[in-house]
Amino acid sequence: MLDEVVKMPEARHAILLSSDGMLRARSAGIDRDEAERQAAALSGLQSISRSTAEFCTHQNQQDTPWRQTLVEFAHGYVFLIAAGPGAYLAVSATADVDMEAVTYRMQKLVDRLGKELTSPPRQAGWHGTGTP
Repeated sequence: MLDEVVKMPEARHAILLSSDGMLRARSAGIDRDEAERQAAALSGLQSISRSTAEFCTHQNQQDTPWRQTLVEFAHGYVFLIAAGPGAYLAVSATADVDMEAVTYRMQKLVDRLGKELTSPPRQAGWHGTGTP
């Protein structure tokens, strides 16, 4: 599913990560080592972003949930959004990308992933026969 979000002009890579920086999934265009390195870095970026909530409001940061972070570089962008409890979706793109289209596709993907990200883990001993 992550490949769908990067099937647009100028989008490069997509990764799904956990809040502790572990890689959960990656698009086809990025190798595993690079995706794991980026997942760790983006987890830290999200944490820093979340800690600055009081800068935009007078409320406590727990009362102002983090939704997204956008980082602009000379040659592109990194989009980072909430993707469910303890999960984040990140997409990289060149400077010429349609930013609105990227964020729209990311939100649509998060909607689709929602059920999978919040589904309970399988019970030990489950064999798919209808009984554990």
